[in-house]
Amino acid sequence: MVFWIAGATGLAVAYLLGSIPSGYLAGRLLKGVDLREQGSGSTGATNVLRTLGPWPALAVLLVDLAKGAAAIVFARWFYAWLCALPSIATPDPQMLTPWAVALSGLAGVLGHSRSMWLGVKGGKSAATGLGVLLALSWPVGVGAAAAFGLVLAATRIVSLSSMLGAVTAIGLICALEQPTAYRVLVIAGGVYVVARHRANIGRLLAGTEPRMGRSAP
Repeated sequence: MVFWIAGATGLAVAYLLGSIPSGYLAGRLLKGVDLREQGSGSTGATNVLRTLGPWPALAVLLVDLAKGAAAIVFARWFYAWLCALPSIATPDPQMLTPWAVALSGLAGVLGHSRSMWLGVKGGKSAATGLGVLLALSWPVGVGAAAAFGLVLAATRIVSLSSMLGAVTAIGLICALEQPTAYRVLVIAGGVYVVARHRANIGRLLAGTEPRMGRSAP
C-alpha cells in the first residue's frame, strides 16, 4: 500500500511540473493579458508568438520543453529510489519502472493542456510532449522535431507541423527497439496531441488556418 501511495505521489509531481502555466504567466507579466482570451485562446508558444512576440514565445517554448523533460527525469529518479528502499515491498522493478515513467510522461502532457491553475485549460501539449520524447528516447524526439521543422519550413503552419511531428513520433517509437510502455505512451500522447488540434484540423480543411506570424481567426 505504501508503494502505491508513493507512486501516486510521483504521478502528481509529474502533473504539477507539466501544469506550470508558462504562457499564461508570460501574458500576465509582460502585457497584463489573459492568453485564454487572446488569439486562439491557447496558452502555448504559438499563441504567445501571435500575442507577445518572438522572444517571449521562445522563452515559453523552452520552458514547456523543460517541463516535459523534467517529468521524465524526475520519474526515472523517483521510481528508482522508491524501488531501492528496503522497507517498502516493491513489485518487479524491471517490469514496473518503464510503466511508471510512461505514466509520468503522460501526466506531464496532461498537466500542460489541463492545468489545475487555469481551470483545467492550457495549451495543446506539442512542446511539452516533445520535451517528454527527448528525455524518454532522444532519437524519437529528434525525429519528431525534425519532422516539425521541415513541415513548418515548407508550410509555415504550426498546427500542421505539430500534428505531423506527433505522427512521426508514433512511427519511430514503433519502428525502434523500445519498451512496450514507452510505445503505449507515445501512441497515446501522439493521438492526444492530434485530438487537441481538432479546431485547427477544421480550419486546415477550410483553408483558413493562419500561417506563422499571422493572427488566428
